[in-house]
Amino acid sequence: MSLTAQEKAASFFKKIKSERVTSDQSVEWKNFGPGMSGYNEEFWCHPTDTNVMFMGPDMHVSYGTWDNGKSWHSIKDYDGDGKCMERVLDITFSKQNPDFGLALERRGKIFKTTNRGRHWELVYTIPRAEKSAYNAHTKMAIHPANDAIWFVGAGDFWNVKYNHRSKALIHGKKNKIASYGYVLKTTDYGKTWKKVANTISKDLDVARIIINPVKPNQMYIATNYGFFVSNDTGETWEPSGKGLPNNLPRDVTSYYNPKTKEFVLYLVEQTIYEPNGKSITTIGGVYKSSNGGKTWENITGNLGVNYNRITDKYHRNNYHRVLSYWFDTDSRKAYPKFPENTYSIFNRIAVNPLNKNEIYLVANQRHDKSFGPGDAWKTEDGGKTWKICARAGTYWNQNKDNAYWESKGFEKGANVEFSHVGIANAEQNEVRFGSRSLAINAKGEVFIGVQQQTQRSSDGGKTWQQIDDYETAPGSNTWVGRGDSNLPGRFMLLETGIKDRYLLCSGEHGLWETASLGNYPDKDAVAVKQIEGQVHDHSGKHGLHSASTVAVHPHNPDIIYLIGWRQEHRGKMRRSTNGGKTWENIATIFEGKNPEYRGIAPQYSLMIDPKNPDNMYFCAIRHTVQEVGASPKEDVMSKGKYGVYRSNDGGYNWTLSNKGLPKLGSVRRLTMDPQNPKVIYASVNQRNKHHVGGLYKSTDGALTWKKVKIPSQIESVNNLFIDRNTKAMYLSTGSNFGAYEAGGVWKSTDNGKNWKKFFKAPYVWQVEVSPVNSNIITVNVPYQRGFKNPGLYLTKDNGKSWSKINKGIGQPDKMTDFKPDPYNENVLWCAGWGSGWFKTVLN
Repeated sequence: MSLTAQEKAASFFKKIKSERVTSDQSVEWKNFGPGMSGYNEEFWCHPTDTNVMFMGPDMHVSYGTWDNGKSWHSIKDYDGDGKCMERVLDITFSKQNPDFGLALERRGKIFKTTNRGRHWELVYTIPRAEKSAYNAHTKMAIHPANDAIWFVGAGDFWNVKYNHRSKALIHGKKNKIASYGYVLKTTDYGKTWKKVANTISKDLDVARIIINPVKPNQMYIATNYGFFVSNDTGETWEPSGKGLPNNLPRDVTSYYNPKTKEFVLYLVEQTIYEPNGKSITTIGGVYKSSNGGKTWENITGNLGVNYNRITDKYHRNNYHRVLSYWFDTDSRKAYPKFPENTYSIFNRIAVNPLNKNEIYLVANQRHDKSFGPGDAWKTEDGGKTWKICARAGTYWNQNKDNAYWESKGFEKGANVEFSHVGIANAEQNEVRFGSRSLAINAKGEVFIGVQQQTQRSSDGGKTWQQIDDYETAPGSNTWVGRGDSNLPGRFMLLETGIKDRYLLCSGEHGLWETASLGNYPDKDAVAVKQIEGQVHDHSGKHGLHSASTVAVHPHNPDIIYLIGWRQEHRGKMRRSTNGGKTWENIATIFEGKNPEYRGIAPQYSLMIDPKNPDNMYFCAIRHTVQEVGASPKEDVMSKGKYGVYRSNDGGYNWTLSNKGLPKLGSVRRLTMDPQNPKVIYASVNQRNKHHVGGLYKSTDGALTWKKVKIPSQIESVNNLFIDRNTKAMYLSTGSNFGAYEAGGVWKSTDNGKNWKKFFKAPYVWQVEVSPVNSNIITVNVPYQRGFKNPGLYLTKDNGKSWSKINKGIGQPDKMTDFKPDPYNENVLWCAGWGSGWFKTVLN
């Protein structure tokens, strides 16, 4: 007996509530980027398969490539809860079985793969000593002769934004998100664990774990308390720092020749600065050990720089910034004389597996406390001579201090390639940059991450090419992402008055538009071009970097309005009258007492009255749930408050218009009636049990508001969508802490008089109906504890049947926008919280 449509829907809702549901495999999302556009925490190369690499960006995404970087794909479980593999801190593979590997995630979760990293399975969660959302550990190792033996180091060593060393904090900072004081060891594939190396220090922070392939019972740890060796597979440990001036390793790596059995350790020390009259002395450098760490040989060579020959003001300022932090005093006054030989605080080292004399170093000037020209250094003669091999920014483009670098035999000019941020980076000094990662593959190709880009060198550091995007044509500045976006995707405006132009808002990277593919061979790809943001960072001017919401003038598609919540031009109404070529601020709506890089009131739902375009509206959200970052306290704002704003003069002046709305309520979205622009609805989401949400209606262009009667179990209204064709209304309801029945989608076909549950889930952010086929409806379901199936849902028959369509996305728990194409019923679009934008074509 066949089920009725109602019974089928009921069965589906019961299933997504109680069990994991597999996404429809015929619907696959393709990420079109732009690539990276955020900071990559780590980069890993498979030890033997050079086609396989992984990256762990900071916006809760993780990616792998199996075609040598031509394309990148999420390695997160798209049908999971979205919380797996969010901040991957380490990936390591077996030396015996190239398909077997382990991944360590920031919450103390350990995953394994048996298919070379394409899929990952949770095998162990490290118990938390104290209540915390995280239980960070640092690095892992698999025994080279026995895949059942694994090691995990405790600590937060590589947290480059937080863990800064200084004279007073020589062992680094402790972070409450991490555990310290030991190394974990398992001998049974992670079933049981014990602590070793737990008598060195209760504050032990582990940087690296290396096992000697020649003597597999011998292993090493580099830590914030020194370098240690074990000769019994980690059971007991002894210090092994003879020859190291500080015995404070920042990083260690190894070289192994399987033919000759030669094994060499390379270590970069924590750079220490000591007073020397009115100047300083620098102690640290690079060292190697050819006898298993018993003794260390100095290979620092000529790594130092004569800072008297560095005249660039940015680099000199950065030098004093670092020294002032190190000594906790004003170094300009205490140590005004520049040293004749000093070097940065390097924090990563790598050696070419094919050439033991080719060694690389990087420092992170932007996020670590380090200074000095150069994004990466290299030696080709085992440390006798060092040169800067990665050079980016104005310092190198303009050949500053050229005579000095020529005297040292260094190459001139910038040699680091960027994609869409290239224009901005070409005109920025490199003290704004910072490479968080350094890796090298089995062929000796080197990978770094300068600024918010991933670069590869296949010629020993002579040139560096970005591997995140394809440019549709040289010089077009139009990009097709390779799939590894780390960009905070936000609101997508798909109807812009120009059919083939969609406008895409992003965090930190401004406003984008879809663009022509030209002769680009893949005609299913999506090309995008930045029209506001870094593309305008030149001549002392900056574009708006964090775009909240955008709208287009209903009678002139070249007029675009934009508001931002963070960084440059935050809180401004920004306007372009030439399709995004140039921009001007026409109003200041919000100002804050906090720094610009912090957020101010997040904005959404910028709308323009199609009959009288002088009437404009938007909301400032008191309680964000879908956006990147939280709403600051209202007293942080020296101008502006939360609620609904209206302008009646085309955006020049704005008035807070909350009359009739609940005090301290959070207006999350606004919806304009498609038939009557004077009728506007405010969706108020629930902040907590004391501030319940609801639906409010204005019939006078947002001058006054009245509460709309909706089902009593609804406590949070997240969005209202009105189908322009059928006039049906859809409420997205629920919260991350509310009851299951308080959430879901409610539908009204009589202008809000009566409502019926349309989609059952505990929490829904958004519903959209296709403008060309009202049977096609999309539903965006975020994470709620206990709910097994967050993500994207689709019906093509007006709710009679449903499918989950998460395949290809990495953040099913927090998709920031999801809607059908306004012209083609077979195309859908979505945006990820930290993964850019996606497109899929329905079969």
